[in-house]
Amino acid sequence: MNHTMTDQANHAHELMNAIASKDATVGIIGLGYVGLPMANALHGGGLRVLGFDIDPGKIEHLERGENYLKHLGEEMTGRLSESDRFEATTDFDRLDEPDVILVCVPTPVDKNLEPDLSFVIQTATAIGSKLRAGQLIVLESTTYPGTTNERFVPAILDAAETHGRGALVVGEDVFIAFSPEREDPGRKSHTTTTIPKLVGGVDSVSTELACALYRHGVGEVVPVSSAEIAEAAKILENVFRAVNVALVNELKTVFDVMGIDVWEVIRAASTKPFGFMPFYPGPGLGGHCIPIDPFYLSWKAREHGCATRFIELAGEINRAMPEYVLEKTAEALHDDCKSVKGSKVLVVGLAYKPDVDDVRETPAAEIIERLIGRGAEVSYHDPHVDRFHNMRNYPLDMRSVPLDPETLEGADCVVIVTDHRVIDWSMIGEHAKLIIDTRNAMDGLEAVKARVVKA
Repeated sequence: MNHTMTDQANHAHELMNAIASKDATVGIIGLGYVGLPMANALHGGGLRVLGFDIDPGKIEHLERGENYLKHLGEEMTGRLSESDRFEATTDFDRLDEPDVILVCVPTPVDKNLEPDLSFVIQTATAIGSKLRAGQLIVLESTTYPGTTNERFVPAILDAAETHGRGALVVGEDVFIAFSPEREDPGRKSHTTTTIPKLVGGVDSVSTELACALYRHGVGEVVPVSSAEIAEAAKILENVFRAVNVALVNELKTVFDVMGIDVWEVIRAASTKPFGFMPFYPGPGLGGHCIPIDPFYLSWKAREHGCATRFIELAGEINRAMPEYVLEKTAEALHDDCKSVKGSKVLVVGLAYKPDVDDVRETPAAEIIERLIGRGAEVSYHDPHVDRFHNMRNYPLDMRSVPLDPETLEGADCVVIVTDHRVIDWSMIGEHAKLIIDTRNAMDGLEAVKARVVKA
């Protein structure tokens, strides 16, 4: 693509032609759970992709064709590493090279459950420092409605002005949109290429350009009227799940007191062909979306003088689940004439969901820390997570232990946090003494010798 154009009226036209002809280069900032599969999708659609990440280890893995996100498979990274249309770098001075830049960086919350946009703003500043006419920038990181227009765009333009990039006008010289990620790690039925892609630009031209880009790698692209609509839709998706999971988590505690199996109740209710959608209880929420994103809306709502009582109550219920698991474990050990202090507890499953190595916000971290705090001797087994490094809020450094009869028989209690398919549940049922099952993993197994307590 010719980067020497000076006629502002031609910038959108030239960029659209470059996208349509697959001559455009796409830069992706953040090669994690969102950025890497998107890089693969757009590369598969015939575009040249330049990936950016601050972690040199990821770049080295990609150069060797190794996938640091195991659930995505090495076929993906092998294909990318062998292609002359893919490159990954830590050199952010090259941000003026791509015609399109996708921002896929973390958006966590701080200790007060308020948005931490530091990664987004730092990235916007880096983009602005190298900004040139004819570029499209799309924010994919989940955030509250208004972020793109109120924070992201100004940060880009302020940095551009500071670094002497010229008086660039959004919608004429440069183009900006929001398109929320919808990744679901480990679910093979829904992938980056098959999940519909919402796109909302800060103006109609930006929306049109972003939609044209994503059609090269995604089967269905859904334009909406604004960036705010796209931002709000993503928040709604996650709030919907958070509230419904909180509902069944609360019902779990109520039905347990009544001697009713919540899992059987959900199966029974699921036979209704209309007006019901099953959600399942668990030991707490993990991943980026459900534990974090709803609080972005709560924070923004407070700014407008509104209360989000459902969201805050759901968060309170879901955050209480690790403590509920701990209390169920303590009660079960007490029934065996043991206390948590001094007991050997094996936690099975560290990832926040089955069949992946993703430990972001995993409830296992809090459960392990609380058990250790009560004096338990804790170990864990996860076939997908060989080592559990220190996390932001949990200073744990542990390695997975083998899952074998000797390990199981040596444990006073086994706490099931994640129900990976590859785990031999029958062996656990045969050799464990006591099982705290937070995922209903032991249901339906024959010849289970252990005492099973559902939590």
